Amino acid sequence: MKKKSLLVAVLMAFVLMLTACNKDDASGGVKTGDASGKDQYKIVVIAKSNNSEFWQTVNAGAEEAAKEENVNVTFQARPDETDIAGQVSIVEDAINQGVDAIVLAPSDVDALIAVVDKADAAGIPVITIDSKLNSDTPKSHVATDNEAAAVLAAENLAKAIGEEGKVAIVSFVAGASTAVAREQGFISKIKEYPNIEIINTFYSDADRNKAMTITQDILTSTPDIKGIFGTNEPSAVGVSLAVEQTGFQDKVTVVGFDSSEDEIYAINNGSMVGTVVQNPFNMGYSGVKQAVKVIKGEEVEKVIDTGVTYVNKENLESEEVQKLLNPLGK
Repeated sequence: MKKKSLLVAVLMAFVLMLTACNKDDASGGVKTGDASGKDQYKIVVIAKSNNSEFWQTVNAGAEEAAKEENVNVTFQARPDETDIAGQVSIVEDAINQGVDAIVLAPSDVDALIAVVDKADAAGIPVITIDSKLNSDTPKSHVATDNEAAAVLAAENLAKAIGEEGKVAIVSFVAGASTAVAREQGFISKIKEYPNIEIINTFYSDADRNKAMTITQDILTSTPDIKGIFGTNEPSAVGVSLAVEQTGFQDKVTVVGFDSSEDEIYAINNGSMVGTVVQNPFNMGYSGVKQAVKVIKGEEVEKVIDTGVTYVNKENLESEEVQKLLNPLGK
């Protein structure tokens, strides 16, 4: 009888233990076990948009890091970089889901501060990538040194136009920290060339069709313009398409930013002389790596510079550039 009572007590204790474990998993909703017995953390990567190869490559890097770290990564973004309210809503949803960490490319330096503070207060660390916030709340920032990158663009554009003539900037979203940094870096360097005049800075809202229209207007209103800097992939592609379609390849020098099949095509057909290429794969990869470190309570670097390379016809086929353009060897 005693043995039977003891057996019942052991079985009840076992059932209670299983119930408690299942309850913990359900209440948190953030960790699941794998075959090796490790916890699988949930990390959400929130980009500025989902409509360019740049962000798709960021996602590829995040997925590669997720495989290595055995974490669950989801990629989310609004179609339009200017939909700041939509991005705030995505962060809110991530907080409500109780994810373990957020890797965020903020579309605005100020508008995302409150929701990032809310995530931090909820015990959800935030890593920023690509663009900074005007806040010290993020645990780490993984990005290009955008001012230095734009200086590189200015140097190459100035050289290509013989260090004289009128130039324009076709940027993307006014006020976005990356846009501001690239504009400042480009302008500060061009000021060192006394015979180059910047006529204006225009904004495409990261829409290549709008960038095309802007460029067509520039070519009409300023027919003697010699150079245009497109500060991100949609802007640069829109500029190059307008230059190509109007037959201005031999008159207007275009320097772009980022990389895509369309930009490589533009370099090869002469409607773009070169482009400053970031390392978006490394941005997504390092962003997730930093997030995992924070979750585990490990020390992280406050700032990680992912670097840039200037790509033109001369180095396009080099092993270094091809690896940068095709990080997965596709």
